[in-house]
Parts: sequence; structure tokens; C-alpha cells
Amino acid sequence: MARLERGAVNETPSLELAVIGNCQIAALIDGRGCIVWCCLPRPDGDPVFSALLRRDGGAAEQGVFAIELTDLVRSEQHYVHNTAIVETLLYDAHGNAVRITDFCPRFRGHGRVFRPMMLVRIVEPLHGKPVISTRLQPSAGYGSQQPRGQAGSHHLRFEHGELKFRVTTDASITVLTEQRPRPLEGAQVYLLGPDDTIAESVPVLARSFLEQTRDYWQDWVRTLAIPFEWQQAVIRAAITLKLCTFEDTGAVLAALTTSIPESPGSTRTWDYRYCWLRDSYFVIQALNRLGATRTMEAYLHFIDHTAAHSSVGALQPLYGISGESQLDEKLLDSLDGFRGNGPVRVGNLAAIQTQHDVYGSVILASTQLFFDQRLVSGGDLALFQRLEKFGEMARRVYDQVDAGPWELRNSQHVHTFSSAVSWAGCDRLARIARRLGLGERATYWQSSADAMRQVILKRAWNEQRQAFSATLDGDELDASMLLLHELGLVSADDPRFAATVTAIGRDLADGDLLYRYRYADDFGRPEVAFVVCAFWYVNALAAIGRRAQAREVFERLLARRTALGLLSEDIDPRSGELWGNFPQTYSMVGIITSALRLSQSWEDAL
Repeated sequence: MARLERGAVNETPSLELAVIGNCQIAALIDGRGCIVWCCLPRPDGDPVFSALLRRDGGAAEQGVFAIELTDLVRSEQHYVHNTAIVETLLYDAHGNAVRITDFCPRFRGHGRVFRPMMLVRIVEPLHGKPVISTRLQPSAGYGSQQPRGQAGSHHLRFEHGELKFRVTTDASITVLTEQRPRPLEGAQVYLLGPDDTIAESVPVLARSFLEQTRDYWQDWVRTLAIPFEWQQAVIRAAITLKLCTFEDTGAVLAALTTSIPESPGSTRTWDYRYCWLRDSYFVIQALNRLGATRTMEAYLHFIDHTAAHSSVGALQPLYGISGESQLDEKLLDSLDGFRGNGPVRVGNLAAIQTQHDVYGSVILASTQLFFDQRLVSGGDLALFQRLEKFGEMARRVYDQVDAGPWELRNSQHVHTFSSAVSWAGCDRLARIARRLGLGERATYWQSSADAMRQVILKRAWNEQRQAFSATLDGDELDASMLLLHELGLVSADDPRFAATVTAIGRDLADGDLLYRYRYADDFGRPEVAFVVCAFWYVNALAAIGRRAQAREVFERLLARRTALGLLSEDIDPRSGELWGNFPQTYSMVGIITSALRLSQSWEDAL
């Protein structure tokens, strides 16, 4: 449970945030129960609550949905056990207390999953006679406008362009619009959702949705094949990954935010509310290892749809969550940025970059379909033939220059990671072909993969550095080389891999954290550690037999999570503060993969 002591309501924004959602929309809630980020009608939409990207964090009357307790001195926050439901407890100086319950409805009914564009808030007194005021001040146009609510008998209706939504409540509309403090004498409910009349009793409907949503998440968690150790960390990571999917299309979002800087003043501010093919593979792989395979099946539908609208065999590094290829990057001046650190960006220029690992990433994400007997619709010849088109692209470009996994904007090299993932795609096609009894195609893809592997290992190994280098024929170290064993390009007992792990630990590690690289890029030398790289290091240590060290590092990494068990993209090694977009799927994947690798087995533990 997160506990926060405060002498004032407003404070410097931080990434100590709770995330709620239902795979249709999502919201971020700070430790005071203030909704500081929520986009509608889906996660890549216009933020109706945008205080996260304001210098004051929502102190001004715009972009927030706040329940403010008079004379607040302390707050606590926790998730309801094994769910995406958040409870925030507020305490005042006089012994009074309030509980705020926030969630987005998600449950099964009538043969499908009910996941409306809806957010539910239940506010109720816990002790005494607390005095609260409610600030419902949505924004529009990425913070450039403040739509005024049109009052009805039990709702406020908001409209901006094509977006229409309403907040239906059993609280006084007059008190709500005037934001006047008033005693909270009983529970109050707020339903933010589509611009439709709600005929049911609002409190009854909210309680019904709450119970069914709680049951859904707890049932979902029961299906996970979690490790014996670090169970709560893995469960929270799995739920968070699920919340970062857009179920309508099967897309996997890299994060739910835009423009949280990698470090203060760096201008490294990116919009991560899109589907990266590389990131998605890692998310799919992690969830598959837990037995949550439906996300993989939905994602492959997304890939099929996206590829059908692309050039023959060609893929972008990322797409919009409906498969959009045009993601023009724009700079906005209507929002200050997180703690005033701009610029705020919408769209992502990386969509037009050349990143050759995308072809192998799609094949890797698809491979389990051909081997997992649990799946109702497994891989077949038609899917294999579609994947072969991506394999041909991987074979053709594996030794060509690209922007690499870190999406460098002003330099091009032949990146070892891109080459290795391309090889992995061809290697998996050979395995799939053997599975399908396609001897000729298996021979073709195996010979292609063998030839690629020979070139990659020869050109990536740097004898002077005693490590595999970031680029073919290069000499810089890169944390992504820790994945060469995971991909299968080298074995764990290959002395070159062990030497690479040692070199990276020596030159890129800062305590338990790891930099992606140390050389200057388009924006100078990186100032913060990239979170997932540390988990890669943990896994690599375990693979080469340094398991005790791996466990120690992993435990320290878990201690760096937020109080609710979440991680962003980056951590400042000096201050320990989280930076970068949030919650970052890459980072949450790291928790799962390392826990699965390091945990003792259930059989040995019981």
C-alpha cells in the first residue's frame, strides 16, 4: 500500500501513479485520488484529463478530476487484491477519512467481454464527517481548451468536436459545478462514459459493475501460471500489460502516456501510445509464458490487418492502434510538459524509420501458434506462407543499415540486434516448416539462417573489446547484446557471450541499473538508465551461471518499483527517480521474465 504524508494538497507531479483500465480506455491516478491522465475515446485520443503534462500537476482548474479533502494530511493507495481496481484513502487533520474507489468496468456477459468507454468513481466516508470538494475540469484539444459541462438533472454533458461524453452522478449537480466544499454524508458515485442516458439507479449500477469487474480480474489472475517466488510482482506486471492492450484491434501499446521525458531537460519526449512490433513481441512472449495466450491471438489479427494494408512484405516499426501508418509527429505548446519539461509531442517520427528487426519480431510473436496444443486456432500452412514473406524481407535486409532498436534519428549503422532478430525469424521459420512437415522449406530456411548466423557472429565479435558490439564491425557496447542468448544466436556456455555479459556489466552498469549505451547519440550522452536493460542483465547473469548475483540484482530492481508495483521507462541512477513514459510495457515484461527464470519451482518449494 502506498502511504503519502502531505501538508498541502498540490505537489510536484511524480510517476507514483495508479493505472486503471479495461483494454478500451485507461487512466492514471495520483496518490491523492486525482485523475491526472485519461484519453478518450481510446488510449491514443485527446486527453480529457491532462494534468500530468502541466507544470503544476493539476493545481490549476483544468485537466483534472479531483476529490479534495479539506485539511488533508495523509493519503494511502492500494489495488484491490489481484485486480485493476484502485482504492485511495484520504485522511484529514481531524480524524475524518474518505475512500475513493476507481475502476473501468470489464467483465463477461452475453458471450463477450463488456468493456465500455467508462470510468467509475465511488466516493464514500470512512470515518467522521469529512468535508470534500470535487473538481471536474476536463480539457480538450490537448489542453488548449476547457469544455464547459451542460447540466442535466443528474449529469454534466461535455462536447468537443466529435467527442461527446457525460458524467452521471447521484451527487448534487449544483454543488459539483460550483466546486463548493460540503460534508460527505454518504456514498456518491460518478460514471464518466458515453453521452447516453443511464436509466438504472447509478449507485446500484456502480456496485454491480464493481463486483463483476473484481470477479473478472481475480478469475483472470487464477488462470496465470505464475512462479512460486515474487508472485505479487508478477501478477501486478501481468495485469498492467493487459491494461496496455487495445482489445478492439489487438494492438499492444508501448505505454499509456506521451512526452514524459527520459530525463529532465533532455527534450527526449516521445509519444508511446502506439504499437511497436518489437515491444509487442516481448509483451506477447511474457504473457505466453504465464499462459495468457489470448493476447497473442488478438495481436496476430492486428498484424494480419496491418500487413494487408502495407506494401508487399514491408512493415513499419510501429503503427497506430487501429493499424494506422501515418503518425506524423507534432510539437504542442498547449501543455507545459511533465514538470514543465517539454516539448509535448503527438505522433512519432519513428514510424517512418527503417528498423529491420520488425520482420523477425512478427515471426517470433507468431511461432507459438504452431507448437502450443492449448490453442483453438493454431498456426497453419496459410499463416506460415504469410510469415515467409516477412522472412524473405529479414533475409534480404539483415546486414543493411537501419536506425536500430534505440531508434537513432540522425545516424545509420548495421545494428547487431536487428541482424540477430532477423536471423531468429528465419531460424523459427525453419522450425515451423519442420513442424508442418515441409522438408524443402525447412531446408531452405535453415540454410538461410545458418549463413546469416555465420556472418553476424564473425562481424559482431570485437576481439579488442572482448564482446559482441552494437554494430557489425563496430566497437561500441550495447545492452541489447544481452539478448543474443535469449534469441538463440549463441548458447549460454559460449565464452563469447559470457565475456560480453562481463564487459557490459563493467562498462554499462551503474549499481543495479544499466545504460543502453554510453556513447553520444542525437541528443548527447544518455543521463538515465533504461529499466528493461537491467532485467536483461539479470537474465544473462543467470544464464551464464551467476544465479546468486542475478537474484540479488533482481531484488534490488524490484525495490525500485513504485509503491503500487509499477515501472516507467527510465530511472535516474543518482536520485533513483522514475522518468520516461508510464507504465512502460518493456519494464513490466522484465519483471515477469526475470521472476520466471529465477524462481524456485513449486515442487521444490512445497
